[in-house]
Amino acid sequence: MFSFKALQKNKTVRYGVPMLLLVVGGSFGLREFTQIRYDVQKIKRKMDPSLEARVDPERQAVVLQEEYQKLQEVKLDEWRNIRGPRPWEDSKEYQEQQRSRRSPDA
Repeated sequence: MFSFKALQKNKTVRYGVPMLLLVVGGSFGLREFTQIRYDVQKIKRKMDPSLEARVDPERQAVVLQEEYQKLQEVKLDEWRNIRGPRPWEDSKEYQEQQRSRRSPDA
């Protein structure tokens, strides 16, 4: 048979066998870790009731009615269009100008 020193000098045994063990062992290890990942996702998959209502078409009509009621409560005639600063403008100076225009007495 082969002696131990002859096996140590053989490049296939020295480099090939550890590489094969790493590839095959890594495959099994990755399979276990990905299975854990999918199991955790399945547990966390339970949705929030409000989000579930938005996704579920049967309850979606109820959500739409609630949103419609919220829009009815908003006073749309009393809004003001306020322009934000441009990228080349200094935002602090622009905010001060807006405040001075808004309340001339102050």
